[in-house]
Amino acid sequence: MVARNVYPKQLNLSDFSDKSLLILDDDDPLRGRLSRAMEKKGFTVKEAKTVTEGLQIVKNDPPSFALVDLRLEDGNGLDVVKELHVNKKDCRIVMLTGYGNLPTAVAAVKAGAIDYMAKPVDADDVEAALLAAPESKATPPENPMSADRVKWEHIHRVFELCNRNVSETARRLKMHRRTLQRILSKRSPR
Repeated sequence: MVARNVYPKQLNLSDFSDKSLLILDDDDPLRGRLSRAMEKKGFTVKEAKTVTEGLQIVKNDPPSFALVDLRLEDGNGLDVVKELHVNKKDCRIVMLTGYGNLPTAVAAVKAGAIDYMAKPVDADDVEAALLAAPESKATPPENPMSADRVKWEHIHRVFELCNRNVSETARRLKMHRRTLQRILSKRSPR
């Protein structure tokens, strides 16, 4: 179970005249799923897979909202966040990453992001973060994932992205193949 971010005070999408949302993520299935879900919620979605594509969208037609992955194939999502902050100061940006840690969260907020979320996320969490009132802070989750569960989720995500190839997954995760096989054979931790 993924812990949800809960914000005491929310804005409504109808309060915004521009409902454009940039989703910048190199994970095709996640980006597609989030795009469809956010369109159903009323956002006008623009998708990008690389820093280059993201910067192009930001320079030509900066969105009012953005969901930006930290690590992308061709660079760092923080570059797009900085450019967004220059081109549209009131853009509501949420940083998204599979590699959550405190220094990158601080860097994202300093660059102009209003929130920072670790993958996996769902559309309800993203909407809540994008529409959170500026003075609102997320309440701590009641049942956060354990560190073991986060690690397990990450390993399985990489395994799926490598088309369930154990050798390729082990190489990308820089771990021994037999160690990976033992982890994959076990049930998920709580």
